Amino acid sequence: MTDAVTAEGRGALQLYDTRAQQLRVFTPLDPGNVTVYVCGPTVQSGPHIGHLRGALAFDILRRWLTQRHGRVTFVRNVTDIDDKVLANATDSEPWWALAYRVEREFAAAYAAIGILPPTYEPRATGSIPQMIALIDQLISAGHAYAAEPGSDAAGDVYFDVRSWTAYGELTRQSIDDMAPAVDADPRGKRDVRDFALWKGAKPDEPGDATWDSPWGRGRPGWHIECSAMARRYLGDQFDIHGGGLDLRFPHHENELAQSSAAGDGFARYWVHNGLVTVEGQKMSKSLGNFVLARDVLDEHDPLVVRYALAAAHYRSNLDLSPKSFDEAEAALDRIRTFLERVGRHGDYGRFSYGNDAFAAAMDDDLGVPQALAVVHERVREGNTALDAGDTETARALAGEVATLTGILGLNPLDPQWASSSGAEAPALDALLQELIEQRARARAEKDWAAADRIRDAIAAAGVTLEDGPDGTHWSIA
Repeated sequence: MTDAVTAEGRGALQLYDTRAQQLRVFTPLDPGNVTVYVCGPTVQSGPHIGHLRGALAFDILRRWLTQRHGRVTFVRNVTDIDDKVLANATDSEPWWALAYRVEREFAAAYAAIGILPPTYEPRATGSIPQMIALIDQLISAGHAYAAEPGSDAAGDVYFDVRSWTAYGELTRQSIDDMAPAVDADPRGKRDVRDFALWKGAKPDEPGDATWDSPWGRGRPGWHIECSAMARRYLGDQFDIHGGGLDLRFPHHENELAQSSAAGDGFARYWVHNGLVTVEGQKMSKSLGNFVLARDVLDEHDPLVVRYALAAAHYRSNLDLSPKSFDEAEAALDRIRTFLERVGRHGDYGRFSYGNDAFAAAMDDDLGVPQALAVVHERVREGNTALDAGDTETARALAGEVATLTGILGLNPLDPQWASSSGAEAPALDALLQELIEQRARARAEKDWAAADRIRDAIAAAGVTLEDGPDGTHWSIA
């Protein structure tokens, strides 16, 4: 871990800027209101675990920015009109119905693992006039052109990549090395790398998936949607643009080019999260290892899923396996057991993190693994204090642990996770309390064999008993 020692002083937040390809001290346009735009889902099918990992990375970034600056305007869009949405629509479920249903699936999956709702969540179909205005501006500036009337591509409008000399700056590619853009009929393009800003209506596409424009009825291209929505909700320039590593090219490269060509300052920092692999292989439907979010959430506690996805650095590729969730569950159990132990000795207060090791880790490009290491060190120190009868120190450390895990959305005793333990929790507690009472009676009657049998049966079920001056308490081993 490196210290952010800059002209601004020690303790500055540093983020890896993909465009600069280096760590940069983060200085927002307005220190009292950080502005963030994150590419949200294209709602053609339900979310997979990679979608959750990406959304969580920026949820944690948002939480830390809020901790530092107090206010974050966070925009995450929904792409509800796109080639893939139209392709997946059926006669029984039109494109707009499919998009809404899948949008709700994403919202439910995000909420399940504690991802905060965005400040604004615009749908692409709600900003068509702004997209048309931006396209018209690019044409007037000489950076876009319409296909010839009467041609097979009539109604299409393309961005002229060779008119913008900085094209390729985000991914550091030369135009001649780029693959052709495959988002529209190449016969209407001046250069095969030119990308579609507007797509003319096609006979085989539904009529209600088109809008009037100066170039005829049609619909927007994918890239112009985000540029227009970012401008509408955050202005010509904003602080951070985020998304998955797979969006750098062509999507983010094209966003940057068209917005810059229109005269916008656009994003000052570009932040990208790594992808998800499954047991060493890239997640892919063709490989049969495509992990849907609903399957993971059916099999694991949502808080465990959140911890497993957060435990690796956000820029690294995350390799998921059953072991990932087992380790996350064990880590959360250690935190939960400690907080519950201390809670039996009274309430513990909140802790101001100040500029300690946790803050230093988070300021170093969101070093969540190092921040969690600080949390677990405090848990070990707190348990040692409890074992020594030093409840005052233990309570202070518990307050620290509760605060730090709360910042990450990982406090297992937070009320938001109460339902994630399942409806069986009260029944389990009642059953164990009855067994604990039976064991207590056996011990009072000096029936040590019976007391030992009960304790061994409880231990065999994976439950640990802790005898203390205030009674016996149980926890999952």
